[in-house]
Amino acid sequence: MPGVAAGPVTSRVPGGAAMAAAPRAAPEPPWQSPEQRRAADIIRLLSLYRPLLDAFVIDFFTEDLWSQLPPSWQPALAGATPEQLARFLGGRGSPGAAWPLSLLAFGATARALAFPRGCPGPAPRPPCQSCRLPPLLRRHVKPKKQHEIQRLGKLLRRLSRATGCEHVVDVGAGQGHLSRFLSFALRLRVTAVESDARLSALAERFDQELLQELAKPRALAHRGAPPCPPRAPQHIPGRLDPTAPWGELLLPPDPPGAGPAARNPLGGPGGSEDGHRVLVTGLHACGDLGPALLCHFARSPAVAAVALVGCCYMKLSSAPEQQQQHLGYPLSTSVAALPGHQLSYRAREAACHALEEYQARLREGSAHLRAHCYRAVLESLIRAAEPGKRHLGLQPGRKAHSLSFTQYAQLGLPLAGLDPEGVPLDSVAVEAMLEQQHKVVAFCTLGQLLAPLVETLILLDRLLYLREQGFHCALVPLFNPRFSPRNLVLVAARTPLATALAGLARDTEDGHSSEDEDVEETETPRERQNHQ
Repeated sequence: MPGVAAGPVTSRVPGGAAMAAAPRAAPEPPWQSPEQRRAADIIRLLSLYRPLLDAFVIDFFTEDLWSQLPPSWQPALAGATPEQLARFLGGRGSPGAAWPLSLLAFGATARALAFPRGCPGPAPRPPCQSCRLPPLLRRHVKPKKQHEIQRLGKLLRRLSRATGCEHVVDVGAGQGHLSRFLSFALRLRVTAVESDARLSALAERFDQELLQELAKPRALAHRGAPPCPPRAPQHIPGRLDPTAPWGELLLPPDPPGAGPAARNPLGGPGGSEDGHRVLVTGLHACGDLGPALLCHFARSPAVAAVALVGCCYMKLSSAPEQQQQHLGYPLSTSVAALPGHQLSYRAREAACHALEEYQARLREGSAHLRAHCYRAVLESLIRAAEPGKRHLGLQPGRKAHSLSFTQYAQLGLPLAGLDPEGVPLDSVAVEAMLEQQHKVVAFCTLGQLLAPLVETLILLDRLLYLREQGFHCALVPLFNPRFSPRNLVLVAARTPLATALAGLARDTEDGHSSEDEDVEETETPRERQNHQ
């Protein structure tokens, strides 16, 4: 939007659009960093619109959420088309829409404070097979994950060269897709830590399949003798203990395995097992795993750098929900000291939304848009029949949007313990609620606009925690947000990051860089013939 700053803005939010009283802000000290000011501004904005942020869309009718919007917004939002809402969400002009100035100011402020997520670009949707990933390493790997491991692998290689560390500890490694790429394609030494012993065993099986393919005589004859034999990742079943000293990193896996006790990949007080420093990474580290990784990095001199992609923010431990010493949010003293910094479960859940996907559905007028309205109407029927039943985790089907509401309700009511025959599904009241689908969609759009602010605040808290302890750190939009909504990578090191991050923004999934020449082919003879 012309005239709106692209970076952090001040805390002046239009009072006419306020939904709640914001906490009185103390004067900003002159030594505040830009990140601290941004965090404070985000908290002030979220405090103004907390009823919108904390609302559950399924309560749209039972709690009359529409009436809680500023009165001046309601006519414009009620008359907006999905395409106009998509353009408003993206900060572009909406031909034919007459948005109130307070609503425009709300949108502009929210977009300015959210951390840039990068340009989705013209890549196809759904994502296709990655042409930059060696064919054997695509096996068992979905296209989304291919995109992520190729991009994160490139960043870790840059960190390896900048720090001189060739050993990577992949925490929360799952089936080992990233670990295999780092080991076989980038020739790094990798220790993969996974709390689920079954996933760890599956990762080892995939490693052996790859080693067997690479050991076939025809493959060796065609490729020639490699400079060194491929080395598979070392897999360690174990859970990260966020409260233990850094020299006691792991707890037993869940479920416990029959093998030997997990060893700490960071070794003892002298450093890692071989006395060298390591890099630590976590690709979509769930809930408190991300903060635990950062705490261990801060406490462990054996870790030279960390690259973390978070997810599942609703699983973060947070006061006052959990009364424990080590919380996942807030980590930093800067954010903890700000009035109103608390984030509800609903707010943290909203931070996991895929804004770009919702925007695409609005542009396309997708049938998926009716799902929220269906669920809100169903919630109203359930509460009318049995008031004690609310917010039940009902899943009437993945194709719910393709059903009529009657079909949807006939699937959903039995899941709530209700007989569809005893619930009026064709009443005038039900029809009136279904006719308000456009309002439900507009309400969801406003929530989507606030969601990136919550994620930005959580990630700023992590960055400030590291900065407070003197580390070099940066937030990098590494993945295409249309492929991977959680695309912001927090990178931290004990030495400056300029060398490692230089030129990273110019790399693209299908673009060529000099670093790509180092990636091993890792192809079978048949796959190689298909490419010739």
